[in-house]
Amino acid sequence: MLNRIWTFFFLGGFAAAIVRALFGHTEVWQEMVASTFDMAETAFKISLGLTGVMCLWLGVMRIGEKGGAVDLLARLFGPLLRRLFPGVPQGHPAAGGIVMNMAANMLGLDNAATPLGLKAMHELQDLNPDKTTASDDMILFMVINTSAVTVLPVTIFTYRAQMGAADPTDIFLPVLIATFCSTLVGLLVTSFFQKIRLWDPVVLGYLGGMTLLVAGLVGYFGSLEREAMETQSTILANFLILLVIIGFMAGGIRRRINLYEAFVDGAKDGFQVAVGIIPYLVAMLVAIGVFRASGALDLVLDGGRALAGGLGLDARFIDGLPTALMKPLSGSGARGMMIDTMQTYGADSFAGRLASVIQGSTETTFYVLAVYFGAVGIRRTRHAVFCGLTADVAGITAAILVSYLFWG
Repeated sequence: MLNRIWTFFFLGGFAAAIVRALFGHTEVWQEMVASTFDMAETAFKISLGLTGVMCLWLGVMRIGEKGGAVDLLARLFGPLLRRLFPGVPQGHPAAGGIVMNMAANMLGLDNAATPLGLKAMHELQDLNPDKTTASDDMILFMVINTSAVTVLPVTIFTYRAQMGAADPTDIFLPVLIATFCSTLVGLLVTSFFQKIRLWDPVVLGYLGGMTLLVAGLVGYFGSLEREAMETQSTILANFLILLVIIGFMAGGIRRRINLYEAFVDGAKDGFQVAVGIIPYLVAMLVAIGVFRASGALDLVLDGGRALAGGLGLDARFIDGLPTALMKPLSGSGARGMMIDTMQTYGADSFAGRLASVIQGSTETTFYVLAVYFGAVGIRRTRHAVFCGLTADVAGITAAILVSYLFWG
């Protein structure tokens, strides 16, 4: 999939350039060549600049992991997940894998979440009577993974910091709201297909409580003046993030782990991650740069603006849609589009913030489906794709609405 997207940007940009050249815009060839060098340099600078911040956050995450943050979330949400996965017997290894995977996803621990998720999927496959067809529990697990609530979108904070955002964490609350909407809709749609008893008192308690909390945040901030909303949301976001970090350290002290060694251990991974993404980021940003320099991306966006204007809508959200369109298909492609949007319009522009919120609102559906189902040999996915994409649409729609609420 990523190879096709990458090739499409190059060939689409070349085709658009030929059309522009036929109408006398011969400078397009120079612009396209210049963009390849500019975007390659930009990608390299971004990757190197990410090193320090990635080391910081992955070091903090490792303290949280060893300090019991994952175990705490697993115990907290265990009763809910046991009712959402009725086909998993209590005490079965699949149950523990599901809970731990969800907890790791909430903390943004991608390196830990993926192996835990694959282990859980293998355990679910052992319970599956038809080894080539996805079971209800496997589908729900996949949908929750594609739309999992992320409490700390560390990677997005990191990219925003590198792109010059005044406050990289100002998208914290909007991302939390958007990703919650994505998860809730994905759960509701999957429950409709699978007839899950959402009216169970425990399920209603969890979902109702979380929905009221999110609705309360939206209602409170929606009642404030724009300046007060931005000030208070920034203060709350930074306070919560610092509270999480302090909580991680407190958990580490309680478990008597060496905080310094745990931090350094995680920071080493941060360095490797930052350096490891250089070739991928160069490839994607160069392809997007060629596509934009050719005029093809502007043509698509101008068409979207004209359509939105014809419908009487505020068309500013159109500038963030490239990230939304790419997100279900490719995580790297969506990340490249987010960076391109921030570089073009500014990290603190409406478009730059919207692209960041969209990036954090949902996961890459087709990637998760291919990895999780492919790992256990599932060929018939039933309603998994529909439910996953519905959750994506809900998350992206919520990201647009909440961005207008906070920065509109």
